[in-house]
Amino acid sequence: MSSTAAAARPLVTIQTIDSDMSTDSTPTVPLPDVIKSPIRPDVVTFVHSNISNNSRQPYAVSRKAGHQTSAESWGTGRAVSRIPRVPGGGTHRAGQGAFGNMCRGGRMFAPTRIWRKWHRKINVNQKRYAVVSAIAATAVPSLVLARGHKIETVPELPLVVSDAIEGVEKTKSALKVLKSIGAIADVEKAKDSIAIRAGKGKMRNRRYVSRKGPLIVYSTEGSKLVKAFRNIPGVEICHVDRLNLLKLAPGGHLGRFVIWTEGAFEKLDSIYGSFDKASEKKNKYLLPRAKMLNGDLARLINSDEIQSVVRPIKKDYVRSPMKKNPLKNLNVMLKLNPYAKTARRMALLAEKQRSESKETKLQKKRNLLSKLNIMA
Repeated sequence: MSSTAAAARPLVTIQTIDSDMSTDSTPTVPLPDVIKSPIRPDVVTFVHSNISNNSRQPYAVSRKAGHQTSAESWGTGRAVSRIPRVPGGGTHRAGQGAFGNMCRGGRMFAPTRIWRKWHRKINVNQKRYAVVSAIAATAVPSLVLARGHKIETVPELPLVVSDAIEGVEKTKSALKVLKSIGAIADVEKAKDSIAIRAGKGKMRNRRYVSRKGPLIVYSTEGSKLVKAFRNIPGVEICHVDRLNLLKLAPGGHLGRFVIWTEGAFEKLDSIYGSFDKASEKKNKYLLPRAKMLNGDLARLINSDEIQSVVRPIKKDYVRSPMKKNPLKNLNVMLKLNPYAKTARRMALLAEKQRSESKETKLQKKRNLLSKLNIMA
């Protein structure tokens, strides 16, 4: 795969399959402007999390849960708490606390309700921004690799295949096509990753999990390739008019490996328009412009245009010295008070004399007297 940045190529090569007619020239298609859109992971993550909330199904505990007993409090004076207690006798249940959220078999605290705010509204422009960012990220090899896709054998990104792929009817033929364009490694990765889910989802019809494989985007309604590719693990199919952020950036992570058909790739310009020409399908929609067209900051700062107007480097500056504390620094104190040295010396000598005289007095008191001296 070429190390050149994918979004910088003006033309993209169309990969041919076995059923195509052989020609001398290599077919190419111009790069749509949507591929050069700014990549905004923050917008994609925000929009993805909100869109994914819209498929949730409301849930709540039963209104009667924890209250299906005729429990009443025993009141005060019986040396037990005043929580309602189950009536009757002769069983373990009799006399047990009921109703409270701290009781066994009681209701939960703040029982869940179905009128919780489940769904989220998202601005149309924000959704479109997220989709074009996700489309642009599919053309950056480093982002696709970082997402975990196996694209080492792919000839180039974005990967465009001739429209003959839309006529593939059998899954066996679909696998041959994927092998011929170098995408089979990613499919094998998805197939080998099928595992049993950890956790309670196993019991809730979500038993298996697997990694995502390539996304195939086609342009003709009712194409035969839908039935041919739908049974391959990890492979997803999407019509170019209905590009979905949940498929373009699963989990809110940019860089899905996308295989475009020629017709779908050519349609991108009419669907999303360009930076100065409005879209044909979306009313007055223009692609978002990047804040910086050139992201090389070092090159910008060192350019002649900027360096000619910036102020020159100041070389004749005077650094102000650090002010030192004369109470802690003797040299600074001597500059302020030359007598400080004599005063310090006299203080040290006086201290020495005091300590010597004190030691002498203590020694006299500590000397033991002889028996004769004691008798005297």
